[in-house]
Amino acid sequence: MLDVDITGRVGTLDLEARFSSEAGVTSLFGQSGAGKTTLTNMIAGLIRPRSGRIAVNGTVLFDAEKGIDLPVQARRVGQVFQDARLFPHLSVRANLTYARWAGRRPETRDLDEVVRLLGLSGLLHRKPRTLSGGERQRVAIGRALLSDPRLLIMDEPLANLDQARRNDILPYLDRLCVEAGIPILYVSHSIEEVARLSNTLVILSEGRTPAYGPVAEMLARTDLGRATGRHEASALLEGTVTAFDPDWSLTHVDIGGASLQIPDRIADPGEAVRLRIRARDVALAVNPPEGLSIRNAFAATITSISSETGPYAEILCAVGGQTLRARITRASVADLDLYRGRQVTVLIKSVAIDRRQRAAIPAEANRDAN
Repeated sequence: MLDVDITGRVGTLDLEARFSSEAGVTSLFGQSGAGKTTLTNMIAGLIRPRSGRIAVNGTVLFDAEKGIDLPVQARRVGQVFQDARLFPHLSVRANLTYARWAGRRPETRDLDEVVRLLGLSGLLHRKPRTLSGGERQRVAIGRALLSDPRLLIMDEPLANLDQARRNDILPYLDRLCVEAGIPILYVSHSIEEVARLSNTLVILSEGRTPAYGPVAEMLARTDLGRATGRHEASALLEGTVTAFDPDWSLTHVDIGGASLQIPDRIADPGEAVRLRIRARDVALAVNPPEGLSIRNAFAATITSISSETGPYAEILCAVGGQTLRARITRASVADLDLYRGRQVTVLIKSVAIDRRQRAAIPAEANRDAN
């Protein structure tokens, strides 16, 4: 559990951050200049807040009123940055164990466990200069895990990687977020990464935290467009794979009341998946259409229509107890006579669901670590 309620000032930025999250991954999302690095530095003890309190799993790291301000080493906050910052003259194995040795930390996590988790077994005798960018980041993550942290902060760890390298490392981050067993604060300005990895989403905008909560609920909110970016508006749906059709290479996913068909084999039958669907890829019809190439068409109920002055309207629809988001023109809203409570047919191209994520293990299933 991570509890933050602090104020501070760095340069011209006034910071007021207040949020709380359970075990699992908390994503800190904001545009450049929002104050993400300043906030993480305060949590890690590199910058002293002006007032407030910071606690991790019940351990107070900072409390201005009680005069508590643990030094950096005592906070046991592992950090992974955009740059892997490995020692070039040391092997991968030596880099992994360096923080444990230099900090005289107890061996609470097995080296072989971390090597397996991050797929490093074939790299242990190599030097950093021989590694790809994604491999170096995996080593940096492993080094942080082996430093016996009570909290792991990952500050935009994929920002310096190209898309191919990001795709290589994301499956390892999937496993890390589920199996690490400690709270993780994941900092990013990529909604795709946030949606894939996190349980809780904290919005940071101009030094303030206007909202936080479960990631699916946060992405469904239509009042946070300025902070999250309208282009990235989307919804997360949890589902279970029911079948894979090898003839057409389509995976069938039950989202509770509807079934989606998604290209390729994304998981095995019975496995839980998380699907991110962008609002601009969702269309609505007032009557079930016929003769379309779109594979996904199912009934839903409109729960809200945003009041906009521009050309677009944001519409939330309920399906199987979950929320789907659509962006259409205000002219279409008027032409179709759409209103709250109206039954509609949702249309989504199979090829538009191109951001498949494995569903995270619920927070209560994660092992607490102090």
